Amino acid sequence: MKIALITENSQAAKNETIHSALTAVATPLGHQVFNYGMYTPEDKASLTYVMNGLLAGILLNSKAADFVVTGCGTGMGAMLACNAMPGVFCGLVIDPTDAFLFGQINDGNAISMPYAKGFGWAAELNLQDVYRKLFDGERGLGYPKERAEIMAKNRGILKTVKAATCKDMLSALKAVDQDLVKAAIAGERFQEYFFANAQDEAIRDYVQGLLSGARQLENA
Repeated sequence: MKIALITENSQAAKNETIHSALTAVATPLGHQVFNYGMYTPEDKASLTYVMNGLLAGILLNSKAADFVVTGCGTGMGAMLACNAMPGVFCGLVIDPTDAFLFGQINDGNAISMPYAKGFGWAAELNLQDVYRKLFDGERGLGYPKERAEIMAKNRGILKTVKAATCKDMLSALKAVDQDLVKAAIAGERFQEYFFANAQDEAIRDYVQGLLSGARQLENA
């Protein structure tokens, strides 16, 4: 599984701590972790929680990532922004129990965590336990087990409802403020990771066009 880590500006100082906890768990399980930043509060490319959602939508819909780990101060803003995107199903995860239940019942493709609220002593241990509950073993098995069938049915219904009420990702990218999209994909390592992994040609081409246009403006 390709896991993308996205950190917004107010919590950028914790990126190294979050990334270390994530890789410590995910890498031995055979997953790949791609850190899209922000890496420090001083990064030239600054991400808001709204941009986190846009970036998550781009990565998941293009199949550049299979799962997104993101968050903000409370985790709520980034969760809302992610869930505004087509094909993104993001849960608010605070502790390992949340992670287990989200993985088994909802089987979404993104989580948002609070990196300010309650992020105190031994926070890195909580992060590792959360990631272990998410990425070790099969997700979507249901909990309790006797409700697994109805839970799977409801996940399918939710996906159908979201597909009916949301635009596809390419249409969404074209419809939102283009400066906002450009800011979301301006990260230091975005191009390196995205173009090496994205599989949806239409989204790839659109993103490439935005980046080319931005370079032309810089050189004008």
